[in-house]
Amino acid sequence: MRTHFILYVSDQKTSAKFYSCVLGLEPSLDVPGMTEFHLSETCVLGVMPASGVTRLLGETLPPPPAGDHAAKAELYFVVEDAGAFHARALACGARELSPLARRDWGHEAGYSLDRDGHVLAFAQIAEGGG
Repeated sequence: MRTHFILYVSDQKTSAKFYSCVLGLEPSLDVPGMTEFHLSETCVLGVMPASGVTRLLGETLPPPPAGDHAAKAELYFVVEDAGAFHARALACGARELSPLARRDWGHEAGYSLDRDGHVLAFAQIAEGGG
């Protein structure tokens, strides 16, 4: 099974540039209406302009309110150097929500927010966290 996670964003080009910067990846697909990043052989992250959702699904799904920046979803990445990814997210324009810290579930994780209200967590297994 291949899984695609699609984030609806206010500006596809800006978000594509942001995620390319944060992930250190070039898009595997970048066409009007969709930019994709292959995270693994079975996982793809896509960014789609929110305006395209109505075009794709019709009026059955109302568009998100303009200027709505409340947290909408969380992407939780387990990586080898969470601190480096978290710092890169901040350098690329994310807003820090919580610095890298040991969490109750055995990870060290830092949290930030992208410009569209998606929470990014970069985590690594904490020493002794199994």
